[in-house]
Formats: sequence, C-alpha cells, structure tokens
Amino acid sequence: MYDVAIVGYGPAGVVAAGLLGQAGLKVYACDRLAEVYRIPRAIALDHEIMRVFQQLGVVDAIAPFCEPFTPSEYFGVDGQLIRRMTMVEPPYPQGYTPSIVFTQPKVEQVLRDRVAQLPNVRVDLGVEMKRIVQDAEGVTLELSNGTVRAKYAIACDGGSSTVRTQLDMPLEDLDFDEPWLVVDVLVNERGLAKLPETSVQYCEPERPCTLVIGPKNHRRWEISLKPGEDPKQVATDEETWKLLARWLTPEDGQLWRQASYRFHALVAAQWRKGRVFLAGDAAHMQPPFLGQGMCQGVRDVTNLAWKLVAVLRGEAPDALLDTYGAERKAHVRELTSRIKGVGAVICERDPVKARARDAKMLADCGGVVQDTPRQDILPRLETGLLSAQASSARGSLFPQPWLKSGQRMDEVAGHGWRLALAAGVQPPAASAVRVVSLADEREGVAAAWFRKNECVAALVRPDNYVYGVAASEGEVPGLLREFSAALA
Repeated sequence: MYDVAIVGYGPAGVVAAGLLGQAGLKVYACDRLAEVYRIPRAIALDHEIMRVFQQLGVVDAIAPFCEPFTPSEYFGVDGQLIRRMTMVEPPYPQGYTPSIVFTQPKVEQVLRDRVAQLPNVRVDLGVEMKRIVQDAEGVTLELSNGTVRAKYAIACDGGSSTVRTQLDMPLEDLDFDEPWLVVDVLVNERGLAKLPETSVQYCEPERPCTLVIGPKNHRRWEISLKPGEDPKQVATDEETWKLLARWLTPEDGQLWRQASYRFHALVAAQWRKGRVFLAGDAAHMQPPFLGQGMCQGVRDVTNLAWKLVAVLRGEAPDALLDTYGAERKAHVRELTSRIKGVGAVICERDPVKARARDAKMLADCGGVVQDTPRQDILPRLETGLLSAQASSARGSLFPQPWLKSGQRMDEVAGHGWRLALAAGVQPPAASAVRVVSLADEREGVAAAWFRKNECVAALVRPDNYVYGVAASEGEVPGLLREFSAALA
C-alpha cells in the first residue's frame, strides 16, 4: 500500500509528489496525459513558490526559464495611467525576486525530472483514473491499467476533476463568469520594437485586455470577449490576428496558442472527504488578473504535504489534516475577493462609470500614481493551526534572509518547524523544534521584520507561515508549550 496517491500530475501534483517523496513517503501519481502539456497555461510565479522550489532543489535548473515580472501599468478610458503595480523593493524578503514570469512546460519538466530521482515515488503517465473508492483503512484507485491502494489520496486533476465529481464535493460560486481569449505569441525583433516595455492592463470599456511580458520573446494577451462573439470563431488564426492588429501583424510573430476560456471564481465547499483531499484547480478557480492560479495550487499542496507527513509518521493526530481545508479555503476566498477587486478596475464596461473610476483613482493618489507592490494584495492565514495569541505577524510568511555565510536561511535551518530568534535573544533551554538565530543575517531583512511586528521570536511552520510570535524572550517558553499542546 502506498502512503499517498496523487491523481493528476500537473504543477500541483508534481510538487505534491516531490515534497512527499523527499520526506520519505511511498507515493503513487498518475495522469491521463503521457507527457507535459506543451503549451503554457500559467505564466507567473512569486517568491513564496520559489522558496518551495528551493526546498525541492530545482531553483538553479529552472532559472533559464524564468525572468523578473515587469511592472504592470493600468491605463484608463482616455489612455491615462491610473495604477502601477510593481514588486517590493530589495532586499527581497523571501530571498528571491518577488514576482516572476516563467515558461510552464520547461519548468514542469524540471520538476518531473526531480521527482524521477526519488525511488519511493512511482509515476504512471497516460493512465486514467476510472473510479475512486475509500474505506476506513485507505483509498482504492481503479485505473485504466489496474488498481492502486493508498492510505490517503490527493485530487490534483483539474477544474473538471473526476475525483471531486465522483465524491460529490461541490464548488461554491464566488460570482465571476466572463469569456476571454488568451493568446500567446512568439514575437520577432520587428514585433518587439512595437510593443510596450512593461506589462499593461488596458482598462477600456470597449474591450478590456491585458498584455503580459513573458520570458524572452513570449508575449501574452488576455482579451475580453463581447456579448454575442463566438468564442470558437475568435480563436481562429484569422480572427485572433484581427484582435491583435492594435499591436502586431502576422509578420511580427508566430501564434503559439490561442484559446477561449470562461474565467470563473469558484472554491470547493469542502476540501477533505474522508481520506481524500482536493488541491489546485480541483479545489478552486479564480480570475487571472494577478497570475495566482498556479501559485494557489502549489500553496495547497505545500500546506497539505507537511501535515500528511506528520500524521503518517505518528507525530500528529489525524485531526491536523482538517486544518488544511480550513486554512486554504479561507485564504483562497480572500485572495479571490481581492483579485475580483482588481478585475473590477480592469473590466468596467460602462464608459461613464469607467471615467468616474479613473478620476477617483487619480484623486486618491493626489494625481501622482504610486507604485503598489503586488505582494501587498496577498492575504495571510487567518484560521487553522495558529497561535491563540493575536499578532500582526501570525499567519504571515516568515522571511528567508540571506546569511553572512552566503546561504539562504532554509539552506541552513531546513524546512521543518523552526524557532527564529532576533539578534541578542538567547535560545530556550529546551526546544522540540530547530532553533535559528538570525544574528548573522546579511541584509537586515529579519531584523526589520522583527521590529515591524514588535517581537523577538517567531515559531515558523514547515510551510514557512508563522504559527505565532513572542514579544519578549520570556514569552518564548510559553509559545513552545502552546505549540506542543496544539499538536498533541
């Protein structure tokens, strides 16, 4: 019997397999496709996800397929700049460029190559799951090539998830449903000379659209469709080039992909049913305006993986697994709400209301558009396995400072529970978790974080979120006792 079976081997599935496999669990994964899907779907990553890729040991291997995300400039009805979204300034808090564009097929292949090095992980490609059944002891997958048995299963099988459907786990509608055309173009030098040097949100009532500058010569357009437009027709080469005529002609590049989608905002009502968990698009879908779709799936499996490891090793009760859905559902709902707010700025179709929007946004900033870091929009955890003591830091991502040794913190401290201490704080006499003194950090990232949150110690979970903090050295033992009781 396997410890965990994973249905679906896209980004969420392969990361889940990697994290669980590295932890020593016996893992099975399958996917109906025989190879990596060769056309990019996701285009954006952030520093939180890069930190997970660091844990998997693939950061250097994916580097050739990644570039920093350019600023995104929002232009209103009359072509005026109304918003500019950027990155937080260096030094970067997680040790990586905060926002990144990437080539998905190449990065996925690197992830699969990494998992292939793990002898305790079996991957079957070109294999379809026909039926899932569970009992008190485990989960049975009936596959097109046989049967697999596991103690737990994770459904990473996409928005039309067979697992979710068979187990009757409905989605909640968060009220967003719009047709868009997504176009990927490999632009030649002549075409590149015509295009903006930043990513652009055209907040125009006639046809809202987005231009994203991808790696190298990859450019993506997301173009809203008007009522009555045929999604299939606009996705033909001829009609797609008509929509791109504002920027390019067929002589300026090669169509890589064009596909019509209905963008939704959906979240699973329940994320766990017995021994089965939903993750990635099987658990949620959101509009594309901040490029968080794939990031959300990786957050899901990163949250779930360490909890499965703890339970399967006997280090925590099964009830710990209930915190997965509680934490991720609340986080997804909040981020989706914020993404919808961004979309509302972009997608206003009424010219009068759009002009009023532009005037208000400019008035709010005194007529001078200020940079807004994308990371400011991401929420923290508000529920689940967190300290009962409220603080501004609880549920947030703990930073990963560079150390004077030339290493990032996780390279030294590992990826389990960590007690991070500010400079000058003495470690406790006894601790059930790894103690990390950040007195030798190189850029003051952790010191600034401790000052901002008015604390001297932080208990950091394996997924890098803060369980809780201590405002003084004397409060550290109490924080550790609370943690131990929470996992008892």
